[in-house]
Amino acid sequence: MPPISRGFGGRPRREVDPSRVPPGQYVVNDFPVLSAGPTPRTSTDEWTLTIDGAVDASRSWSWDQLRELPSETFTTDIHCVTKWSKLGTTWTGVSLDTLLAEVETEAEYLTAWCDGDYTTNLTVEDISDRLGALALQGPTSRAILEKCVEGADVTNLKYFRVIPGRLRGIPVEISRTGYTGDLGYEIWVPWDKGEGVWDALMEAGRPYDITPTGMLALDVARIEAGLILLDVDYVSSRKALIPSQQYSPYEIGLGRLVNLEKSPYIGQQSLRAEAKKGPARQLVGLEVDWDDLDRLHDAVGLPPQLPLTASRVAVPVYRGGKQVGKATSSTWSPTLKKMIALASLSSDQAVPGTKLEMEFTVNHERKQVGVAVKALPFFDPPRKRA
Repeated sequence: MPPISRGFGGRPRREVDPSRVPPGQYVVNDFPVLSAGPTPRTSTDEWTLTIDGAVDASRSWSWDQLRELPSETFTTDIHCVTKWSKLGTTWTGVSLDTLLAEVETEAEYLTAWCDGDYTTNLTVEDISDRLGALALQGPTSRAILEKCVEGADVTNLKYFRVIPGRLRGIPVEISRTGYTGDLGYEIWVPWDKGEGVWDALMEAGRPYDITPTGMLALDVARIEAGLILLDVDYVSSRKALIPSQQYSPYEIGLGRLVNLEKSPYIGQQSLRAEAKKGPARQLVGLEVDWDDLDRLHDAVGLPPQLPLTASRVAVPVYRGGKQVGKATSSTWSPTLKKMIALASLSSDQAVPGTKLEMEFTVNHERKQVGVAVKALPFFDPPRKRA
């Protein structure tokens, strides 16, 4: 099986002076290891990771075996104990590939900055089928939650943070996240309580003209936000059949997530070389020239036709008759009142302001309409992160 994409492999090394390690800690392979009390060094067979539900059977895994687990994210309950403590703790809604980071925050357990086969004894259960989610997005989303959430300071919840609370008596977790370009939240709830949460949100949101929406609306919002979609704006390396279908993080706008200084991992040297040289392709925005679009329609006696939904059909992008990339997602933006698209272009054509042509169908005939390269995201109001 392929290695997991992130989390367990290649954590950053930190040089540690053993003389400066605080009481109650010790050092393994230059990593400070937190301890609940005086604990001797142990052999690797006394450190195991036990997984229930998330894999085929309950068993113990070494780190080498763990790195071979599939890359899917599991929503889990995690129970952590050590052989030196009968007490334990439980985390809910933690993904498998960030499990180690969660455990590291608990100083009373025998773990942190582990290396090789040194791990804490954990029990993991996949509870994905018992969890539901509702996304509340838009400029009034905070005000709506403030009216109906109890025991949670929604007002001061920071971007990409999560807090527990209750909504009409139902225990929920609220994260300030979403697949749109605006202020928004996602509410995580036991699946059998989802209807009650929905009703509470609709009641609290009625004065704010709350409106149920689905994937078609979300597709428009994510393009406005410059958010890519798997198998539409890029292809997973697992599905790529030819080199041109393979994308690096730098080519799809995710270079900020790459750590080139962590301990060795597969592909690190290639990523370092690409970071130094620059990617061959880049993810950019395209803004359609409305006058040119109007001209193309007028030539066949039609008014401009606005698409009712976003398009996920890739079309070529040209410069002077030569293809320089492709537009992968396009839509009419009701927020910006513009026709926009996400595109993958050769880097020499990805400079904002560059004038290009994009294939566009008018009256069942393929034409070319003028476009201008724009930096992403198209829509990024301060309230999204404020």
